Amino acid sequence: MAVRQHETDASARKAVFSPVDSRARVDAVVRRLGDAIELGLLADGEQLPGESELAGQLGVSTVTLREALMALRQQGLVTTRRGRGGGSFVSLPEVPADDRLRARLRGWSTEELRDLGDHWAALSGAAARLAAQRTEPADLRPLRRTAEELAHAGDAAARSRLYGRFHVELAAAAQSARLTREQVALQSEVGALLCLVLADDACREEVADRHRAVVRAVQDGAHETAGTLAERCVRESTARLVAVRLTL
Repeated sequence: MAVRQHETDASARKAVFSPVDSRARVDAVVRRLGDAIELGLLADGEQLPGESELAGQLGVSTVTLREALMALRQQGLVTTRRGRGGGSFVSLPEVPADDRLRARLRGWSTEELRDLGDHWAALSGAAARLAAQRTEPADLRPLRRTAEELAHAGDAAARSRLYGRFHVELAAAAQSARLTREQVALQSEVGALLCLVLADDACREEVADRHRAVVRAVQDGAHETAGTLAERCVRESTARLVAVRLTL
């Protein structure tokens, strides 16, 4: 059954399909597409472009692309259908069970989490400031939509994806392909872990309010306020993760 593709900001999607680094290209394609799938930038059931088109967009050979798609199939992130209407389709993975997420979190020290939070806050703060200076109000629709979807998302998996998507779309609103790619890559490191804090309804509501405040500041062109709010949002989320880590 066809699955309606979730509308996402065109700039964020453009970053997903931009040429990959020339080093270790198979791994680069796997990471780029895998991160986008896990983050929800590519919708569950969405058909990927044909091999020739996708290889051209990513700047790799069709042989490299086929190897990457094989790896993605092995990870359960892509399925391939033969025959009429066939092709490669996104297969959204289930979020790891709570015990697996906690085991994954134990692999991080509190110092590493705080360092990651500093890096993330710097990225999101810079993106918010640039977005407030560069974007038009009409271009903020993806951010508003994602913030509202987060406010009503019922499960932790959806909440964590929407949280990450918001920050990717914020970077896209800054009209910076590099910042957008950095945000996508960062979400692969920390995104799923946010399930451990966003399962709490109060936390979800607080984050949704913070995201709405960021959008308002960007719309008003208040770049310093927007940057500070985005940084605070990330730092608060990181602090919650650190708190969970200390209980393990």
